Formats: sequence, structure tokens, C-alpha cells
Amino acid sequence: MANTKDILVPDIGDFTGVEVIEVLVAVGDTIRPEDPLISLESDKAAMEIPSPEAGIVKSIKLKVGDKVSEGDLMLTIETTAAAAAETPADKPAEKSVDKPVPAAPAPAKTAAPAEAKAAAPSAAPTVETRPPPVAPVNIDEAGFKLAHASPSVRKFARELGANLGKITGTGNKGRITPDDVKAFVKKVLTSGSTGGDFKVAPMPEIDFSQFGAIDIEPLSRINKLTGQVLHRNWVTAPHVTQFDEADITELEKFRKQLNAEHKGDGARVTVLAFLMKALVSALKEYPRFNSSLDATGENLILKKYVHIGVAMDTPAGLVVPVIRDCDRKSLIELANEVVETSVRARDKKLSPADMQGGCISISSLGGIGGTAFTPIVNSPEVAILGVSRAAMKPVYINDEFVPRLILPLSLSYDHRVIDGADGARFTSFLNKVLSDTRRLLL
Repeated sequence: MANTKDILVPDIGDFTGVEVIEVLVAVGDTIRPEDPLISLESDKAAMEIPSPEAGIVKSIKLKVGDKVSEGDLMLTIETTAAAAAETPADKPAEKSVDKPVPAAPAPAKTAAPAEAKAAAPSAAPTVETRPPPVAPVNIDEAGFKLAHASPSVRKFARELGANLGKITGTGNKGRITPDDVKAFVKKVLTSGSTGGDFKVAPMPEIDFSQFGAIDIEPLSRINKLTGQVLHRNWVTAPHVTQFDEADITELEKFRKQLNAEHKGDGARVTVLAFLMKALVSALKEYPRFNSSLDATGENLILKKYVHIGVAMDTPAGLVVPVIRDCDRKSLIELANEVVETSVRARDKKLSPADMQGGCISISSLGGIGGTAFTPIVNSPEVAILGVSRAAMKPVYINDEFVPRLILPLSLSYDHRVIDGADGARFTSFLNKVLSDTRRLLL
């Protein structure tokens, strides 16, 4: 007997209004427990929502771009006794066995044709018939979503860590087939490359409790994703960091004067706003810093806009929202927007779009301390400016030492795009602009 059942969004943690970025099933599809139904993305983290049981999809109640929370209706399915029998609840181990993809894998060499035929009705492909999994850290989610492939092929590709965005489909109208995915994985393994990762020995598994008492704290969703992105950026972009110091004595006087003038309207200008304006001037002077390499690595994309990412520390982890059109905004406007964005970041109200499209990023640790550090480039950007705490230092001027407020700068850049000489010129230009705010008008 068939029954209709509503499938609701399960517990997804402390998140509401999470955006649907992909619907992985269609009306009429037969699904099994743990088959992915939709993909959600929030706070730089993407997650797939699995089906709690088997059945046939009768209707889909949401679409890409919708915002959902726990308890919202995703779809309705028709459950049948036959579907339940295929995945009995008392056999949880069978849920982890992948259902056969449309193109059946070749039988094991040791199995005779008759034996393979007899086993076909009841046996799913064994692990041995598939290549070893490839680490998924290099999957391009944007390319993955745009790839022309069915939900079952998408699931198959994710299990193997295959980047659908780099696979050419040989199916009808260019659709990617399971065989295309297998061929891609085989090519990657044969070439000894995983699409950008260095082949290194795995970290040893150590039982640290043998040395003393320990606690285990799971990484947050943002921590996990940030770690993957930073690892990718570090190993794919050859980093160089240029250290310098800027005299911001006069800038600080002007900043305090501005804050006194705007005390009544609640505006508060920080050094960060001046840094953003200085970067606008520097990017105009050195447009190569406002660029990105294309997917082939053979062309440079020069940008005509100036969007600046600002690294923000939140209780859930590091996020880098983007302040747009910085070249069209005043100091006061930039200062206010940074404050408003930081509040939304702490309240987990940033959307994925808020963290896309940056040209260059700023990582400011001045409020915490330190004298210098080496920030990691936020690819596909080609440079990031690190800022440490300003300090009073004696500077030799006109035959005498005078106290000056000095701001340490750490500029990391992708050496494939930017030469060392240009890196030094860039920080020297920043120094001139920051030491004399009148240059911001040029």
C-alpha cells in the first residue's frame, strides 16, 4: 500500500533562513534513505540534506534561492511496502552502500560471467570496483552546480571527490555520465595529481590520551570550510610577504578630529576606513593587484571595480565579508558599513553573496596585538594586506629623534602575478598615502 509523506527540513543547527543552492531530485525520482535531496549554504558552509526514508518523489515544495529553516516542507514522497523492503530499518549498514549508477561497473576479474549474473539482482557494486576516493578539498562548488549531470551522477562524483566542473560530458547533449566521472578519476590517479594538492604522507593517527588528560572539541562548520579554503590557497598560490611600516601620526590626529566632528550623528571612523581608502588609491596606481588569474592560469582578469574583503573574527570562526564599491564611498560611509557588516557577521546574518566578489582583502589584528604576520591570500584575489598594532617609535627627522605613531603592514601576494619589486612599490605607495591623507584626494 502506498502512503504519501511530507519530508521536512531536519535540525540544521543554529541557522534560520538558509539558502537552497541546489535541488538534487526531481518529481518521479525513486529515492532511498540517505540519498541527498537538497543542498544548503550559509556562513560559508554548504551542506546536503539526506532523505530519511525511501519512496518516490511526488512533489517538490521549494526551489533554488529559497530560504529554509528547520521544519519547513521540502517535498512529498510516496512510500510503498516494496520501497521499505529494499532498505529495511534493521540493517543500517546497507544504507552506506551506494546504489548502482546507470552505467554498470565492470565485474571483478576473479568472478565468472555466470557468477556475476547471478549476483546482479541483489548485490550493489562493491568498494573494490571503484577507484580510491580523491580528497574533495579542490571541488569548485560553482562549477559543480553548473555541470550538466543528474542527481545520481552528482552524488557519485561527490563520493569520489571528482570535480564535475572539470569533466566533459559524453552523454546526450553533453550530459556527464558515470563513465565520464570514472574516466576523470582514473586520469587523475594515473597522472599522480589530485587537481592541485601536493602528494604528502598522511598525518599519523595518535592517541594523545596516552600522554595525559584531553578534551575533544569538534570544529565548527565555518572552521572546517575555512581550513579547506586556506589549505587550497596556500598550496596553489606561491606566497611572498612584504613587510613595511607606515607613519600614521598625522592620520591619527585627523581621525580623532573627524570623530569629534561627527560625535552627534554616531559615526566612528577607524584606521580601517583609512586603509580601505588607501587601498583604493593603490589599486588604481597598480591595477595588477586588482586582478585574478582565470581558470587556465594563462590569462589575467583586470577588474574595473573595487570591492574590498574585510576579515572578521566571530564566535563561530573567521569570515571575510566584502564591502562593495569602495572607490565610490566616503570615509564615513565605509566606516559605517564596516560596523553594520560586523554586526551582521556576529549575528550570523551574512549571506553567501556577502562574501563573494572581493578584489583584495584586509586582515587587521591591530586591536589584538602583534608586530607582523603573514596573511594567506584569499584566492582568487592575488593580494591581502595584514595590519598589526600601531606603536609609538622614535624616528630620526631633521637631525633628531621624534616620537611617531608607526603602523606595521604585511602584504602577502601571489608571486605568479606580482613580482617582488611591485610588492615593495605597492607598500611604499601605501606608506605615502597613509602618512599624508591629502594624497587620498589624488
